[in-house]
Formats: sequence, structure tokens, C-alpha cells
Amino acid sequence: MTASLPRQASPPDEPERPPENPRHKFRRRALTLLIIGLLIGVPAGYLVISANQSRDAGKQKEEKYSATGLTVGWPSRVQRRVYQVTIPGFSTDVAYYETNNWKTSRLYVQFGTDSAGLDRFLGYVGTSRAALKQDDFTISARDQQVVGWEFTGPGPWWGLVHKQKDPAPTQDIVVNLANPEHPMVYVVSRTTP
Repeated sequence: MTASLPRQASPPDEPERPPENPRHKFRRRALTLLIIGLLIGVPAGYLVISANQSRDAGKQKEEKYSATGLTVGWPSRVQRRVYQVTIPGFSTDVAYYETNNWKTSRLYVQFGTDSAGLDRFLGYVGTSRAALKQDDFTISARDQQVVGWEFTGPGPWWGLVHKQKDPAPTQDIVVNLANPEHPMVYVVSRTTP
């Protein structure tokens, strides 16, 4: 047999409450449910909206950085410094594209310059025209495909690979001298982090 506690009597000065009206009981429960729903629903709705905005921003960044092909314009100063690609002033048709992964980062750059600009560029890299070899397409087919380069136009074409010890970048350079006064330069500078 279980022991039961005695029921406490109401204070003598408090009037006895009448039984709760079913309509009042329904309204009280509905109001309680509404408050609980708002307390849970508003923060949950905020989280859903915030997550969607964050996901959309991530998709936009992914689309921006997964675009293939060259971007018309100059690479940033930081990119040029990291990849050691100094583009001579007054260059034309400047375009670039950067790829990064856990193994290798690459900067693809193309530009048109004059004869003196080509010599300055090769000097900046740490080499000279004497290192160029005719019909040496040093930029791989894979790298050409990444940015859509096709070295099939009139030449002569010259190329060189400027290797450096890690972490300094290695540059694959191809020069189109169809117009010796205005050569077109193609560079893939790659570095291993």
C-alpha cells in the first residue's frame, strides 16, 4: 500500500474558483501553443534564411572561381610577386588566369609587348633571349587546354623553361615572334606551396 500525502486545504480567505470554462481552456492552450511556436519558429526561420543566404554566397564564389578561361586585365600585384611574373609597362592584350589546389598553384599570363619589353620581361624572370629555343613549346597541352591557348598560328615560336628551387616558381614561357617588333608572350608560372 502506498502512502499518500494529505491534501493541503485552500486558505480560508481565498474564494473557491469555479471550474474552467471549456472555451477559456481552449483559448489558454491555443495562446500557450502560439507562444511556444513563436519561440521555436522565429529562431528556426532565421536560421533557415541565414543558411540559404550563406549557401547562395558560397555558390556565387564557387561560380566565380570555377570559371575557366582568361580574364582580361592585369593580375594583381600580389599574384605577380608570388609567381614572379613582371609584365612590362605598356603591354597590350594582357590576360590572366589562376588555379590553386593542394599540390600546385599556377598563374597563366599572356601579353603583347615590344622587342625591348620582351628583353625586360626575360631579364625580370632571370633569363635572356639566348635561352629561347625555336619551336620549343614548353607549355604543356594540358596547360594550353586550361586557358584555350593554341600555338598553331604563324611563327616562329620560341620557348624556354626557367626552373627555380622550391618554393620559388618555375616559369614555362612561349613567345610568338611572327612580328619581331611586337612579340606575344605566354607564361605559365607554377609554384608548389
